[in-house]
Amino acid sequence: MREAKDTDDVVAARMRALRDRGPAAPADPDGLAGPGEPLRWSDIIPAWSAVDDAGGDRGGVPARPREDGGVPLPPRVPGAAPAPDWVRPSGGEYTWTEEEPVLPVPALPGTGAFEGERRRWLHAFDPGRPGVRALIAVAVLVVLVAGFLAWRARPRVEPVAPELPVVASGGVPSGGASAPVEVVVAVGGKVRRPGLVRLAPGARVADALTAAGGAEPGVDVAGLNLARKVTDGELIMVGVGPPPGVTAGPVASAGPGGGLVNLNTATLAELDSLPGVGPVLAQRILDARAAQGGFRAVSDLRRVDGIGDSRYEQLKDLVTV
Repeated sequence: MREAKDTDDVVAARMRALRDRGPAAPADPDGLAGPGEPLRWSDIIPAWSAVDDAGGDRGGVPARPREDGGVPLPPRVPGAAPAPDWVRPSGGEYTWTEEEPVLPVPALPGTGAFEGERRRWLHAFDPGRPGVRALIAVAVLVVLVAGFLAWRARPRVEPVAPELPVVASGGVPSGGASAPVEVVVAVGGKVRRPGLVRLAPGARVADALTAAGGAEPGVDVAGLNLARKVTDGELIMVGVGPPPGVTAGPVASAGPGGGLVNLNTATLAELDSLPGVGPVLAQRILDARAAQGGFRAVSDLRRVDGIGDSRYEQLKDLVTV
């Protein structure tokens, strides 16, 4: 743009010089228009190529010699900007001798700023090799802790030991670890409602008699041990003896309270309560009863191992069959 402006200034100066020459100016030997003649383009543009090497003038304006000894420059017009440095080679082509500065192409607005910001953030979050090792170690530690906590929170199965039956002192199981829910007792004889009665565990003979409606009027129950605990499957006869072939139960059975103990229905605890009979001898009596199908007479106690004459004499008045 600067070179084009300089050329326009030279053209304007040349036109002013042509107008100021006046009517007495001689005709241009090179064909320039005289006063009153129309101007040609060759009159406006300085004919630098027409100036010979000897330094001839152009339209009365002397040519300016070049400092480097080349083709003379067009005449300098007072007040005009300096003409550009054109050089006309032998081939007739004009060449601009000054190297035009190469301006850098600006980058797109904002691209550099965004790129720099992105690199800054990437650099800020880059942990480097030591940081990567630390992050891996922390991740492994977190996984181990989580696995340990999950292992501790798992449900545990507690082993349950099977219940074993309680074995009595004689080696015979007691029949179960828990007591029965209820006991069934047969009440017969002179009662209002003879038959089977259901009682709670630990019930007494008096409870069985009450469940049967009580004894009939005039029946003496003094021979019954009303305080004795009944056992499941017993027969209680009130006011009469047991029927033939049936062993009497609580009618003749009693413990240390003063009644007789029935050898065919007595339990291990009842036999153990007799004087001179311990748990071992009581178990032998039960084994003998099971082996021979029950005692038919009190004298059958002599067959039990461990019962001699003296002990038999001590027990015969306390037991019955």
